[in-house]
Amino acid sequence: MLLRRWIAAGVVAVATVGVLSTVPATAGRPHDPADQSLRALGLRHGLYVGTAVDTAALDDPDDPRYREIVRDEFSSVTAENAMKWESLEPTRGRYDWAAADKIVATAQRNGQRLRGHVLVWHNQLPTWLTDGVADGSIDKAQLRQILRQHITTVVSRYRGKIWQWDVVNEAVSDPWDDPPTLHYKGFWAQHLGPGYVADAFRWARAADPKALLFYNDYNIEAFGSGDPADDKTQFVHDMVRDLLARGVPIDGVGSQGHLGTQYGNFDTFQVADALRRFAKLGLATAFTEVDVRSQLTEGVRAGVPDEINPRLQASAANFHVLLQACLAEPRCLSFTVWGFTDRHSWVPGWFDDPPEGLATLYDENYQPKRAYQTVKADLIFAGPPYVLPRVTPRPRR
Repeated sequence: MLLRRWIAAGVVAVATVGVLSTVPATAGRPHDPADQSLRALGLRHGLYVGTAVDTAALDDPDDPRYREIVRDEFSSVTAENAMKWESLEPTRGRYDWAAADKIVATAQRNGQRLRGHVLVWHNQLPTWLTDGVADGSIDKAQLRQILRQHITTVVSRYRGKIWQWDVVNEAVSDPWDDPPTLHYKGFWAQHLGPGYVADAFRWARAADPKALLFYNDYNIEAFGSGDPADDKTQFVHDMVRDLLARGVPIDGVGSQGHLGTQYGNFDTFQVADALRRFAKLGLATAFTEVDVRSQLTEGVRAGVPDEINPRLQASAANFHVLLQACLAEPRCLSFTVWGFTDRHSWVPGWFDDPPEGLATLYDENYQPKRAYQTVKADLIFAGPPYVLPRVTPRPRR
């Protein structure tokens, strides 16, 4: 299904040279006022604009445009799947580093920073691990040692090459889960208890003293009731505050930013408030997996402009809210989209009842959508006094 003729956006000509600030760029390239890529415009503010990378697309000889956009538009990259446990160690004790190493080499060649994703998550685990726990051949003490060894092995291999690690991912339940009271969820909490979170950060720090260590989760873009019993953002805030009080070396909180145009979502002030409250704990923040999906109604799939255009506008508005809030908080270090083109988006394969899509900055033919132009405009026109240089964090010991 291709929606190219309705999604493709015209080129927006913006006279920007006179208004661009002269904040020095990094990530391998000096600032060039003529460079209007998201990469260059973000680095004016010290903000790294990144993307998750699909290794199959990166390797496709018939798809050079994918590699070009990865190289030219983004200053950081995240391995979409190549650094997850099932990909790295499909057979116990035998690591397959090829795909992850390729992402690292690509980033180094392009002068990009790397976000490591992910060390500890309850999904995409190898079957030897989950089956071993289920049949009793791996007991609690062995499981803890296996987790420690995995973190140590992976972080040590990429020591000095990873800027930010998602150490623990999605450890907290949602209000619609059973029970509805928020709690630590998933495989690791079930078998090791909540103490695994602190352990994971300590083991990661021991393996790399200089990487920034993040807790990463979804639905934490804004505070709600303020009650940790049913407000996930509050629960995460209190969790990381307690980790810090115990001397756990956590450096940041990543808000994934998976949004949908069918929901009410948030305004910039709500999101900026959440980032500010995490920053007050002394933590860096980042948006780590941003996309904004829409329901693919019959009208959308038929190419009806009245159905498509409002969704494209709503998508752009949601990208805008998250990026504005990030720019406004100096401790927000990076803004990463979870794939940049509908051609390689995870959304249609995951959200199929009802079908959803249109979640990224580019359409299936690599044409920039309204969301891309909105993100670009935000980066161009942002500046003092409300957008200030980023605060560079020091990794906690």
